Amino acid sequence: MKKIISRVFLAVFTALTLGFCALIVKAGVLISQGAGTDNRFFVAMVTDGGGVNDQSFQESAWRGMQSFSKNTGAKVRYVECQQSSDFPINIDKLADENTDLTWGIGYKLAAHIELASKINPERNYAIADFSFGENTPENVTGVLFRAEESSFLAGYIAALTTKKGKVGFIGGLKGLVIDQFEYGYRAGVAYASKKLGRDITVKVQYAESFTDSAKGKAIAMKMFDECDVVFHAAGGAGVGIIEAAKEKDMYAIGVDMDQSSLAPKNVLTSAIKDVGKAIEIISLKLMNRETIGGKTFSYGIKEGCVGIPENNPNLDKDIQSSVKKLEEKISSGEILPPGTSEAYDKFISVLSSMKI
Repeated sequence: MKKIISRVFLAVFTALTLGFCALIVKAGVLISQGAGTDNRFFVAMVTDGGGVNDQSFQESAWRGMQSFSKNTGAKVRYVECQQSSDFPINIDKLADENTDLTWGIGYKLAAHIELASKINPERNYAIADFSFGENTPENVTGVLFRAEESSFLAGYIAALTTKKGKVGFIGGLKGLVIDQFEYGYRAGVAYASKKLGRDITVKVQYAESFTDSAKGKAIAMKMFDECDVVFHAAGGAGVGIIEAAKEKDMYAIGVDMDQSSLAPKNVLTSAIKDVGKAIEIISLKLMNRETIGGKTFSYGIKEGCVGIPENNPNLDKDIQSSVKKLEEKISSGEILPPGTSEAYDKFISVLSSMKI
């Protein structure tokens, strides 16, 4: 009798255990039961070396995660990486916590996300600012932003605002992602220059860092000797650039999120790249059991993921009105801002024949 009871107990225990640990698979989407006794949909993010208080890309991502949690009741959390050696450790840690979706915030995490997706085929991963193209694993989603569109607006605004006839751009690290900002900005300046019938010079320099605010400030202090408007795409290093604008009483153009709070009188506008909104969109798709793996999504002005803030108190009202019309032209495809050096050269070659 004891043997029968033991066998029954074992069978029930096994069934309950398997039921608790099981993965629900529907419509090609993998949904786990979360960590521990908390069975809420669970989304987590890993930073690429910056913190969630960087007042730029990582903070925008975390705000999106928080908004997603507020609107859906999902469980969310972040893990900060101080150096690249932290990437695989933190991604593996989240796999052990049974996340439904793990985000890598930044292209630096691409190789580690790809490896983790192979080791943990039952997990879902997404990466911001990167695409694996045709080789995207079935449990990975790439998210790209048409940052050249908001940067084009920034260049247009800078050119219409400058009194010196010289504007600046300071990037973090040279690469495909920051190329979108640089060449989109330069094209926007060129477009406005034609409209004004005036040559406006763009000075370009790189901080070689997304975290060194002191270096960003040092570069900007010198640049402001020549330029009266400087746009940055330098992450945390950009905080120093905005500080320099404040000290020099010049204008900086922020990036990724509305950075006007850093210097209310000296941030002209910001080229928003709303990674947080994209995170909400993609995470909700998975939560609703849509198939998102093996795909890359591209978001720009049309999708409401890039642009400038609604409120720009330092921006001339006539310029704001002009920017609205320009946004419509970009959204409709009438204007295609360049995001690479080759595309920029092509844009300049046809600019003379464009109607403005």
